[in-house]
Amino acid sequence: MIGQLLQLAGSVLGVLLLAFVCKQLGLGEDVRIGSEDEARRLAAEALCGFEATDLALDRAGIGALLRDGQGRVMLLRRHGAHFASRLLDSHAFARLDRNFLTIGTGEDSFGRVTLDLGDKAQVWASSLRHVGGGARA
Repeated sequence: MIGQLLQLAGSVLGVLLLAFVCKQLGLGEDVRIGSEDEARRLAAEALCGFEATDLALDRAGIGALLRDGQGRVMLLRRHGAHFASRLLDSHAFARLDRNFLTIGTGEDSFGRVTLDLGDKAQVWASSLRHVGGGARA
């Protein structure tokens, strides 16, 4: 009986320790872009020298489109507990459905993401036609 209680106590302590470690590592958090400033910071971290002059943030914070002074367009999207980024080029895919813009980079491993850009969706879809030779919209 005492052995079983010790085993139960050890198991409970082990579970609590694992929960603590996960919390400290930030595992399981719902990662989102909370502001335009945060999107700008993430873009600058992803590509040194990228200074966004225009951006559209997904309403749910799962991604963003940013344009710099050189006309380059960066797509930020949530990837697990972090954000991944790609510069869009002529291989980019864009499809508009009302306020939603689905964007792909031409890389199968990066996949496509659908952003809710509200009234900015149509403007960005139109501008993506001219990125690096023309995206399909």
